Amino acid sequence: MDMSKIQSRITPFLWFNDNAEQAVEFYLSVFPNSRRTGELRNPGEAPGPKGGIMTIAFELDGLKFIALNGGPHFKFNEAVSFLIGCETQEEIDYYWEKLTAGGQEIQCGWLKDKFGLAWQVAPTNFADLVRHPAAMKAMMQMKKFDIAALKRAAGREA
Repeated sequence: MDMSKIQSRITPFLWFNDNAEQAVEFYLSVFPNSRRTGELRNPGEAPGPKGGIMTIAFELDGLKFIALNGGPHFKFNEAVSFLIGCETQEEIDYYWEKLTAGGQEIQCGWLKDKFGLAWQVAPTNFADLVRHPAAMKAMMQMKKFDIAALKRAAGREA
């Protein structure tokens, strides 16, 4: 993988134990307009099997990432998450269903997928909705966001 071909100066680099390829294929199946863009295989001098995947470059809906088969030394936690802005309840439902499969629902639109990566699935107008105290209170009771309920709580048509 040629690092000079990465367009952004900042690219999320995700450390997986030994299942980076499985994770990338899963994410590519969830997000539209996504693709695998490169890979680096072990020439035999690095830890892991010779010829095995070391890193995979990929894009999720245009955002560039790199996944590493780095071993069991580090795990994901909720200190870092990826926010998915959704225009409709159908989008929220879609991403919530796909990403919680084998994972875990958390609270307030947060979840962990089956690889342990944290995501937030939220309406694009989230900040505007929860400015209203009743909507903030309603949001605090939710796991997956319900746009209509947040609108009702904020005193807007649902």
